[in-house]
Amino acid sequence: MLSRRSGSRSNDSLTPAEQSQADRVSALSQILDVLPDAAAIVDGADRVLASSANCTAMGIVVAERIGPVEIRAINREAHRLSKTQSREVTVKRTGSKLGDWEARIQISPIDEDLSLLIAQDLSEERRLNDVRRDFVANVSHELKTPVGALSLLAEAVQAADSDIEQVRHFTSRMQIEVKRLTAMISDLVALSQVQGDAPLRNSAPVEVQSIISESVDSSKIVADQKNIEVTFGSDSDVGRIFGDEQQLTTALSNLISNAIKYSPNNTRVGIGARRTDDTIEISVTDQGPGIPDSDLDRIFERFYRVDPARSRDTGGTGLGLAIVKHVCANHGGDCIVWSRVGQGSTFTLRFPAYLNGSATPMEVSGK
Repeated sequence: MLSRRSGSRSNDSLTPAEQSQADRVSALSQILDVLPDAAAIVDGADRVLASSANCTAMGIVVAERIGPVEIRAINREAHRLSKTQSREVTVKRTGSKLGDWEARIQISPIDEDLSLLIAQDLSEERRLNDVRRDFVANVSHELKTPVGALSLLAEAVQAADSDIEQVRHFTSRMQIEVKRLTAMISDLVALSQVQGDAPLRNSAPVEVQSIISESVDSSKIVADQKNIEVTFGSDSDVGRIFGDEQQLTTALSNLISNAIKYSPNNTRVGIGARRTDDTIEISVTDQGPGIPDSDLDRIFERFYRVDPARSRDTGGTGLGLAIVKHVCANHGGDCIVWSRVGQGSTFTLRFPAYLNGSATPMEVSGK
């Protein structure tokens, strides 16, 4: 909502100069709420004559004046020099739990009396930059392990070229590291796809039964190697989900793959599906070691592992559950976890059910 401030006097009592200024403010104020950032019309004495609603929420406007002293200084300089002033500032927010506020402030003179103030909140930009920086650091660290191992194994093969048994041993280890590296690259590609700008380009109603069947089939070889029985009930025909079939299958396949990796040999992994009102749930239950309560809040973070040593043994990349989280978010759903140490875990995907003949929010927005 736009806020305009024209003083306490009526238009009839304004001088021609004051009326001219009021008209200019009225005309300019129409664009403020259209701008993506907080914006205000201010004068050289730091009075705010009109502002967009988020100016007050961000603490720019206090009692119809520019609040932060840092922004007042920029405003005075812009009016003194009659030239646009732009800089980044850190605003101290006293008495707030939100902490300091970082913003890019631009103040542009409109005429000798008025200026346009635009404030771009940098908090989200800084947060995303931190996430990207941490992600690059994590990827670099994770890639060092298999690449370093391959380098050492290649040297070992070269040194043992006359010992056939040693060569076979080292080359088999090289194959393991190559598989680990390939899996990590595949997961990185999958993660970039599900968190892209347009993650649901191939959306359509998808049968839940089809998602389960395809995911179980893709895990059959790994399950057979550990003599783990993967079962799913005959009542899995619970309806359809509107979304990207490949993403949905990837998410469920990751949960089944994890269940198999972390379950002992000769156990069982169960998959179930049910529909409650307008929600479809797909659950994967294992008989693995379980997850401590202290780790449950972090297991969907990229590269986070409950037991790093065990993950190396199973070939886990630490990206599977991060992919699951993004797929759920893309489809308006979520993933909930139940786990007890020594008893196993159950991961449940929850999605809005597709209702025949009606558009879902994702169909309307494309996400």
